[in-house]
Amino acid sequence: QMVRDQIGQHVFTVHRLDRPTSGVLVFALSSDVARQMTELLTEQHVNKVYYAIVRGHTEDAGTIDYALKEKLDKIADKQARKDKPAQDAVTEYSTISRFELAHPVGRYASARYSLVKLIPKSGRKHQLRRHMAHISHPIVGDTTHGDGKHNKFVRQMFGFNGLALTCNEMSFTHPVTQKPITIRSEF
Repeated sequence: QMVRDQIGQHVFTVHRLDRPTSGVLVFALSSDVARQMTELLTEQHVNKVYYAIVRGHTEDAGTIDYALKEKLDKIADKQARKDKPAQDAVTEYSTISRFELAHPVGRYASARYSLVKLIPKSGRKHQLRRHMAHISHPIVGDTTHGDGKHNKFVRQMFGFNGLALTCNEMSFTHPVTQKPITIRSEF
């Protein structure tokens, strides 16, 4: 609605983010281009780069290849099959930096965190959040898959109430002009 009001015409959502995630969004100005862009996303012809702050010190780099059972929304997915098998899901990550805060959290004398670059190779619901939790490095501020003690710590210490996950970049070939497009946001 805000984008529509800003440019004075209807827009079609192509790439959206979970409410607490920040970063790049993509809209189309026609339903036909929106459909074509959705096909590019579905066929994994769109490259996305995310950054996250996670609990603990991560390895220098890695690939998380862990199938995810589809999480159904009680309202939007009422008609969906509830017995679907887990779907393949792959995320590549690399550690940008590691840091430690001299404050006890839980049973540990200090709080350790990593800034990681995440590249999803598939597009499953909450994939990055679920994958990082799977390798015991949940994203800071994730109230569903995260670490409540660390979330509370960053809320109290820094007043941070969000999710430390941002979509920093998306690259694709424009479906009409066939030109390469890269969209970046600050993080």
